[in-house]
Amino acid sequence: MSFVRLVRPAIVQHRSIHASRTCQDLVGPPDPISNLRPVIYDDAPAPASPTSHPYSLKEFTGDTREYQWKVQRQAVDAINHKFWADSNSRFNAALEARLSSLPESATQHDKELALSDFYGSWLAQEQQRQASYTTEWRSRNWDNIALEARVKYQKFMSSFGLGSP
Repeated sequence: MSFVRLVRPAIVQHRSIHASRTCQDLVGPPDPISNLRPVIYDDAPAPASPTSHPYSLKEFTGDTREYQWKVQRQAVDAINHKFWADSNSRFNAALEARLSSLPESATQHDKELALSDFYGSWLAQEQQRQASYTTEWRSRNWDNIALEARVKYQKFMSSFGLGSP
């Protein structure tokens, strides 16, 4: 009788290159007008290193790319919120005006026809505004992605002592 030995594959534990704490961005409750859930970014400063002075010159690298990326990221969020808050406010006001213009004796079918016409005209009216917003939003997001990639690459290289921090 032969015994078959079952071999379990070795469990490989991967270790991170660095031991920094993980960052987690949070999502807030939806805004009542824009219906967007704001992102609360986890940009806490790194823990202070033991130095003889409370401010070490090593803390200030002079590289403003990371700060610029954070500011641009928040600017895109603000533009996004402003656009959708304005769009939804105007939509709700126009919808209320349309529904209030119907006679009291309007049937449910009449209301559905009025709403169908309203939605079609709203989409046609907003098409150009939406297209220009989408173009601007995509452009800003790609700029942010490129800037974030430069920041992350620079941090990666500086962790090996290659390039400025």
